[in-house]
Amino acid sequence: MTESLKSALFTGHVTHSRLRPKQHKLAYRLYSLLIDLDELDLLDRRLRLFSVDRFNLFSFFPKDRGDRSGSDLRAQVNRSMRAAGVEPDGGPIRILTMPRLLGWAFNPLSVFFCYGKDGSVRAILWEVDNTFGERHAYMIAVEDRGGREIVQQCNKAFYVSPFMDMDLRYEFRVVVPTDWLSIRIETFDRDGLVLTARHLAKRTELTDAALARAFVAIPFLTIRVIGGIYWEALKIWLKGIHLRARPSPPENPVSLIRKALAEPRTSHGETDIP
Repeated sequence: MTESLKSALFTGHVTHSRLRPKQHKLAYRLYSLLIDLDELDLLDRRLRLFSVDRFNLFSFFPKDRGDRSGSDLRAQVNRSMRAAGVEPDGGPIRILTMPRLLGWAFNPLSVFFCYGKDGSVRAILWEVDNTFGERHAYMIAVEDRGGREIVQQCNKAFYVSPFMDMDLRYEFRVVVPTDWLSIRIETFDRDGLVLTARHLAKRTELTDAALARAFVAIPFLTIRVIGGIYWEALKIWLKGIHLRARPSPPENPVSLIRKALAEPRTSHGETDIP
């Protein structure tokens, strides 16, 4: 009997709704892979259209994520978990990300779900890439694991959109991937809500047939994502929203938002890890 996979294909929609200073909305279809890091070898053996560290229609290169060194991703994530006051116990780490497509990928956001052996999510790593080739991540400990929705917050530390200020705060609302995935990210300034981004997707078993259907339904996803970013930027600029200067990225690649019961390194419980 074929071994059941925890990894999966998620197909759905992303929407953005900006409220101020001008209203702007966008919506597009996309698919992502939820990859259990412990299943990489199995996925590489089982699937013909997906490979690990090799060119294929779909592929995943561990060096594309984390610090880009190609060193063990689990070890990198575990180090950040410990620094955020969460001791890893060997539970699964699953990353929601867009794979390389014909050797090329761009991920505005990749999400690492860090589980305990009891099956609960103990921390989430939000890894953000901008179009300038820069990357920053937010490792946030999960405080309340009893509800269906996980709610997390942190201050913005990394320049992403040239049309958004830096003095902002994020609120993440996540329904952990099962049959469905729901992620909502709200961005606030001192006057209130500025932007809401939502990602809603449905789980599909990860097979060659499912990958082929996804490719046909949304061809050349990477090009569509990159092209969409610049097209929407042009429309925002034409609405009269001015560009913000781009600061240097944070010196440390991961911002840590520690558990409330842990001793914070700053007054807000946020710090960085080198």
